[in-house]
Amino acid sequence: MGFNVTNSIKISSDGIWQGENTLHYAFPLLIIQTTLVVFLSRLLAFLLKPLHQPKVVAEILAGIMLGPSAFGRNKTFTNWIFPSWSTPILECVSNIGLLFFLFLVGLELDLNTIHKSGKKAIGIAFAGISLPFFFSIGVAFVLRKIIKGIDSVGYGEFFLFIGVSLSITAFPVLARILAELRLLTTQIGEMAMAAAAFNDVAAWILLALAVALARGGGGVHHSPLISLWVFLSGIGFVIFMFLIIRPIMILVAKKSSNGNNNIVEETYLCLTLVGVMLFGFMTDFIGIHAIFGGFIFGLIIPKNGDFSEKLILRIEDFVSGLLLPLYFASSGIKTNISQIHSFRAWGLVVLVVSTACVGKVFGTFIVGIMLCSMPMREALALGFLMNTKGLVELIVLNIGKEKKVLDDETFAILVIMALFTTFITTPIVMAIHKPSSTQHPQIEKPQNKKQNNLRILACLRGPRDARALINLIESLRSYKNNNNYASITKLYVMRLVEFTDRLSSISMVQRARKNGFPFIGRVLFRDDATDQVGAAFEAYSTLGKVMVRPTMAISGLADLHEDIIHVAEKKRVELIILPFDKYWQMEGNEEVEIHAGHGWRMANERVMSQARCSVAVVVDRGLQMVNNGMRICIVFFDGADCSKALEIGSRMVEHPAIRVTLVRFIHHGSTNFDEVERTLDDSTIAEFKMKWGKQIVYVEKEANNLVNEVLEIGKSGEFELMIIGNNKNKFPQGIMAKLFDEQQLNNSELGPLANLLASSDKGIKSSVLVIQHQQQAKIGNSKVASNFIDKDIV
Repeated sequence: MGFNVTNSIKISSDGIWQGENTLHYAFPLLIIQTTLVVFLSRLLAFLLKPLHQPKVVAEILAGIMLGPSAFGRNKTFTNWIFPSWSTPILECVSNIGLLFFLFLVGLELDLNTIHKSGKKAIGIAFAGISLPFFFSIGVAFVLRKIIKGIDSVGYGEFFLFIGVSLSITAFPVLARILAELRLLTTQIGEMAMAAAAFNDVAAWILLALAVALARGGGGVHHSPLISLWVFLSGIGFVIFMFLIIRPIMILVAKKSSNGNNNIVEETYLCLTLVGVMLFGFMTDFIGIHAIFGGFIFGLIIPKNGDFSEKLILRIEDFVSGLLLPLYFASSGIKTNISQIHSFRAWGLVVLVVSTACVGKVFGTFIVGIMLCSMPMREALALGFLMNTKGLVELIVLNIGKEKKVLDDETFAILVIMALFTTFITTPIVMAIHKPSSTQHPQIEKPQNKKQNNLRILACLRGPRDARALINLIESLRSYKNNNNYASITKLYVMRLVEFTDRLSSISMVQRARKNGFPFIGRVLFRDDATDQVGAAFEAYSTLGKVMVRPTMAISGLADLHEDIIHVAEKKRVELIILPFDKYWQMEGNEEVEIHAGHGWRMANERVMSQARCSVAVVVDRGLQMVNNGMRICIVFFDGADCSKALEIGSRMVEHPAIRVTLVRFIHHGSTNFDEVERTLDDSTIAEFKMKWGKQIVYVEKEANNLVNEVLEIGKSGEFELMIIGNNKNKFPQGIMAKLFDEQQLNNSELGPLANLLASSDKGIKSSVLVIQHQQQAKIGNSKVASNFIDKDIV
């Protein structure tokens, strides 16, 4: 039974058991279309990730592939998945997503950035707009001469659409690229963002002008007064939004932020979202596209406070992840690359792409050198960054096609130009600009050399890690009243956040980084998870001897270790504490293992291999004080890692509520190396026993049964915490053989013995603190490291 398109479109079917094809009904077909679009765009994003491509490239490609350029060439596929009767429905839903996404873009765009950007950023933006716009005069002339049918459109509106499409810079896409390259808060990144913000506003003004003049598209001519009224109405709308609606939204934002009533806050948020659609309707009523109203509304909402952040968090995932890809699909359905089938057509593609690149890059490059005195490589990188296209480009092209200003061939040529210029941005910038990660950190000098202060950088992923860290730091606090000895210190608490493509990630990066790296501040910004962590450590810091300083690292997991190591070096911390990539929680009567992910484990491994201070990994099994006390067992075998573990345990002995047991395993070797090591170990143990005497319990055991003995300690439940050295390569072959018999070395960064204690199937009850002692000489092979040591430490 075929579907009759002349019939009214029905929403849902009666089901397969009634003999109906659900794909002939609007809602189930929309579900299939959405699923296919999201799946394909995510798959392409995954495949393009090694090339550091922004997600928008994958989304544009997914849309093109679903259209007549690829899958759509198969008529069966088109008739079943994207039939012509479903196009208006798909475009309506996608335009709702587009309306709210442009509202989000307006929320992220701070007008104060433009106001404070100064003459340099405005000069760069002006050059990046004016030169491509000037070049577009010739491009528009050539296109009208060569492509048949375009000359029916007025030259003025055609030139405006070509000029806007060549000169625009995609602000959201540029922000993602800068964040991915760790340039967002560097000098070049801040310059690019300020110029792109100005460019974005200018582009919307030009687009509004182009839409106002596009009344005569498709050969239907209207009075010029209509275009004038549309343009003047748009100006009136903007004035109304800034003079009337902005003060109202400032008041709403204050009441929402200061109030404790969740119902009132929800009301304000819902009314704001309704306002997005209302103001979108107003601009569509005027004659300008509805998205213009959503963008202006987002622009006027105050950015100083958490109201805008709450709005972003409420709708961002749904809009960006689900609805927005539909817009790329609807654009792809209109894009037919097969229209470009001759050498003449591909020559036009080369002309448009080269004109866009030369105009934007050359204009920015010249102003960057002459006005801003930038180095040539930075000015060139800035030029390519400003040449980034993306969603806004597609919006311009779709509006032009909708107004019949652009035909199919011109539309396809400009889509290819947007895709190509965005695709080349990241690899070219990576090739010509020196990464910020090679910069030397400015080292913070200790203020008082007489005090042996312990500085700790404690890293955590969220509130779940805060409890164990607070109890661990508490165990390290000194209770000695000695002016020449202070066991604690400064505690730098670093919240680790994985950078994603979300707009809120861009906002967080800007607030949490300076010069491409995290910075220490009293309060960086607020969200629900950070509030919980911040409140916990703020309460703890009032105990007196611990100065807590918060920071946040927002990076891709592949780069997260650089942020951790940078802060550790800058603040001269003695110990970095990392959370293990697994934790355990009770579900009913069973203990369930939760994995944070392989990326977090690799981040830990990179820190442990590259850090120039000692590193500790916390394997948390509910570490806390029991009856206002804690029992700690230090497992000592031999080597520097165990000596460092003993040093940390020595600090814990001072705490009146902590009982420390030292278990030393002695291995009777026959080599000279073993004898030297044993002599050093004997000296360390003797010093420890002499210092603490009766305050500790000391036990010696033979290392022959090391594996079973350590497992028994972990299973016994007698200790809340076990401290153990990493000792990766310190165990004799016989012991290593037993360790491999007992387990697979799944967590190699912990060392073989600690890996055993971190296993899920051994019945271990104690939390584990794994210590790795990092010697400066060990890193001496690195040129950068040796320079750092010679200049700042020695």
